[in-house]
Amino acid sequence: MPKTIPKKKTKTKTMPYDVAAQLRSPEEMAAYLDAWLEEAPDDAAGIARALGDIARAKGMTIVAKEAGLSRESLYRALSADGNPSFATVLKVAKALGVKLHAEAA
Repeated sequence: MPKTIPKKKTKTKTMPYDVAAQLRSPEEMAAYLDAWLEEAPDDAAGIARALGDIARAKGMTIVAKEAGLSRESLYRALSADGNPSFATVLKVAKALGVKLHAEAA
């Protein structure tokens, strides 16, 4: 009976997925936000996180400056526990170069 050679165990290396790294153009950023608005229109926290993902892709410091907010308050507002005011959402959207869209339901 031939000897079997044990296979060398290899470990699969994984890395956390960061959607911000995939958002490279204004069109991709707008499509990502639009998908959130379409698929989960009642998920305010999810939509705020999506804005946060886009802000990280563009650069939080740049977005905070253009929105007239401190970087820390922007991080806080767009975090999982954040609850940004509508005024903040509008300022961030403008700083990101995206427009919110409405249509008849």
